[in-house]
Amino acid sequence: MTGLHAGTALGAVAVALVLQVSVLSHLAWFGVAPDLCLLVVVAAGLSRGPTSGMLVGFAAGLALDLVPPADHLAGRWALALVLAGYVAGRVRPAGNVGLPVTLGTVAVCSLVATSVFALSGLVLGDLDLGVPGLLQVVLISVLLDVALAALVVPWLTRLLSVGEPERVMA
Repeated sequence: MTGLHAGTALGAVAVALVLQVSVLSHLAWFGVAPDLCLLVVVAAGLSRGPTSGMLVGFAAGLALDLVPPADHLAGRWALALVLAGYVAGRVRPAGNVGLPVTLGTVAVCSLVATSVFALSGLVLGDLDLGVPGLLQVVLISVLLDVALAALVVPWLTRLLSVGEPERVMA
C-alpha cells in the first residue's frame, strides 16, 4: 500500500469512525447500528486486496476498540475487522465486482466480523447476552450493513482504487 493509498484509507477510517460514533449510534435498531468502519474495510479489501483489507481492518478495529464509548475489551474489533478485510480481499481476484457481489461480500464480512466480535465477548465474559440474543444482534447487524453498503461501498471502492490500473475480466 503506497503512502497515498494509506493516507486515503486512514482518512476514510477516521471519517467513518466519527460518523459511526456521533451519528449512526443514534440510529440504532434494537441496540444495533450500521458499521460504517466495516464498510470501509470491505471497500479496501475489494479495491486493494487482502493485505490492504487486513491493514485497514486492523487500524479501524483498533480505533473502534479505543475510541469512547468503547465498553469492551480492546482487541475484539481489531481481530474481527482483520478477518473481514481478509475475506473481502479474497473476492478481489474475481475482477471488477458488481453490486450483487459487493452486497454479498458485505453480508459475509458483516456476518464474520459481528460473529467474531460477539463470540469473543461471550468467551471472555464481556457480554451478558445468551446465544439467542447474539443471533439476533448478528442478523440485525448484517441487514443494516447491507442496506448501508448499497450507498457507501461502491463510492468508497472507487475512492480507494484511485491510481490503480484497471482490472480486466478475462
